[in-house]
Amino acid sequence: MDGLGAGDGGLRVNFFKAEDENGPRTVAFADWGPPDADRTVVCVHGLTRNGRDFDALAGALADAGMRVICPDVAGRGLSDWLADESQYGVEFYARDMLALLAHVQADRVDWVGTSMGGLIGMALAAAGVPIRRLVLNDVGPFLPKASLERIAAYVGGNPVFAEIGGLEAYLRQVHAPFGDLSDAQWRHLAEHSARTLPDGQLALHYDPGIAAAFRGKLEDIDLWEAVWDNIACPTMVLRGESSDLLLPEVAAEMAARGPKAAVVEIAGCGHAPALMDAAQIEVVSDWLTAP
Repeated sequence: MDGLGAGDGGLRVNFFKAEDENGPRTVAFADWGPPDADRTVVCVHGLTRNGRDFDALAGALADAGMRVICPDVAGRGLSDWLADESQYGVEFYARDMLALLAHVQADRVDWVGTSMGGLIGMALAAAGVPIRRLVLNDVGPFLPKASLERIAAYVGGNPVFAEIGGLEAYLRQVHAPFGDLSDAQWRHLAEHSARTLPDGQLALHYDPGIAAAFRGKLEDIDLWEAVWDNIACPTMVLRGESSDLLLPEVAAEMAARGPKAAVVEIAGCGHAPALMDAAQIEVVSDWLTAP
């Protein structure tokens, strides 16, 4: 199915079929701005999130004349869950994103990736996929064990809620590091983070199976030589000032080697800045549109 209009400004909610040795699956994506725009920006969400996290940023970029594609990565949002949970991982997601780029006929894109979405963008850029400018939101080539253990403590827990207010309260607690969001912004995240169960209760809008990669003993993940040093495109890194995933010394080294990223620290946030307020949106927009 394509072109399912959402009636929300320049937003269209679209779907395409991806198929490989794992079989066919539907991938959903929010599609903003003119389809024939000269510039296409791909915004990819974090581990338990979905493409509608970027509504504010995407709307602003679309108003500036860009096409903005915000996918629900497999197992999240409106995209299909995978039959084999062991497939959930950056390598699989990167293949799906390549299929998405082919589907929307984007030969060259800008990439904005939050956490997991940034890891996917890094993998594609290191492999030579034509990314014009890369924005990494609170993620880098070194992931500390302690932060991975914190994520493992909540991902895949599969809580159930009687109503949207309970789900929103859960998100406010788990994602407090997103920053000082308004009530309307938290409700927006909650409404797009909810799926209705057969008994009418609400669950989080992702497959609990995405937690498979976090089971067992976790260790630091080091991608400096395998990934970071192979990225050549201009890169900007946003770091939440109290982030436990992107440590200050890692951000400093990202500025000194590989693509020698520009680093911007976002006050009042941990992991990861929500990119919903005007100041954060301006930082991303100005960098993407710089000569």
